Amino acid sequence: MINREDWIMIKHLHAKGCFQRDIAAQLHISERTVRRALQRQGPPSRRRAGIRPSKLDPFKPLIDQLLSEQVWNAEVIFALIREQGYGGGISILRQYIQPKRALRRTRATVRFETRPGRQLQHDWGELYCLIGGERRKVYIAVNTLGYSRRFHVWASESQDAQHTYESLVQSFAHFGGVTAEVLVDNQKSAVLAHRPGGEVTWNPGFVLLAEHYGFRPRACQPRRPQTKGKDERNVGYVKQNFFQRYRAFDDLEHLNRCLRQWLAEVADPRCHGTVKEVVIERFERERPALKPLPVIVFDTSYRDTRRVAMDGYVDVRGNRYSVPAQLCGDMVAIRITLGGELRIIDAQDRLVATHRLVPAHSGWQTVPTHHARLWQNTLRVQTRDLKSYEEVA
Repeated sequence: MINREDWIMIKHLHAKGCFQRDIAAQLHISERTVRRALQRQGPPSRRRAGIRPSKLDPFKPLIDQLLSEQVWNAEVIFALIREQGYGGGISILRQYIQPKRALRRTRATVRFETRPGRQLQHDWGELYCLIGGERRKVYIAVNTLGYSRRFHVWASESQDAQHTYESLVQSFAHFGGVTAEVLVDNQKSAVLAHRPGGEVTWNPGFVLLAEHYGFRPRACQPRRPQTKGKDERNVGYVKQNFFQRYRAFDDLEHLNRCLRQWLAEVADPRCHGTVKEVVIERFERERPALKPLPVIVFDTSYRDTRRVAMDGYVDVRGNRYSVPAQLCGDMVAIRITLGGELRIIDAQDRLVATHRLVPAHSGWQTVPTHHARLWQNTLRVQTRDLKSYEEVA
């Protein structure tokens, strides 16, 4: 016997043109039951006596709301309703969600399987969450190993080239090795243009990263991001699982600590729905196929040049930072790490000064020893004996 929710699904799928046998298979009922429901235009009117209400009934409005927000992970929903007092099991929840999955927005594509160590897929996602008590946009870089489905996720305040490269650097360190190729979307940090014949013009910075780690860059076909569907799915998994469990953070570092803990305790030990294996166990078979990490970590700092002013300072992002006095008037290179450290390098490629970037209202940042030479060379005021003035008078 079907209930009202089953009838709604039958009506919806029939209107979409589904065959009755397919509707019956999806709802786990007989084709005859589907046909009778369509003939009577509703569920059976008779009610069976003595049916006890389900423990799930009081929580169905909350579940429907979560489903409308595209939260389809049964384990996440189960954890949320248990916090609200639900005392039943997860099986009845899965049975309630299953008929509704036909309403979920999907994009069909052919899945491409890769051998161990061959490919890593990179993608960005974005969402809003509470950081330090303020609602802020956060970008999450998700990098997924094609064979084992193990992935690394890193949150940042930007998805520019430097942060893209840093996400890959951190992922390689997390996995303990490098794949033969890295598949990216067509963001400008990696791909500048697609030319006729399939030729790709790569961002020079991404080429340097690829050469440093020894991987071959690959780009998705234009307007075809499903090419890296494994990673697209993991972006959704992070949003629907991690960010449903955790919603507020002290700062980005706190957010990334929580992400690392969640990867170790939830994402890695899970049984993957496609390969039907525990992710971390499947990764152990992929680990030997990864290429070793280089000895030197790739530098993802912002790079620029400045001319040192005659007072021994350089202007960087609205504030001034001291430089050794002997470099006044010279051109210097600056490196700004993603952690906010400023490094100043002279023409001989020597590190001559380091500062922590601070807002302009914090004042100029000065290292006293930088300007000792300027003070030594300052002309002293000439003094005379007062008797010389008496003689003039």
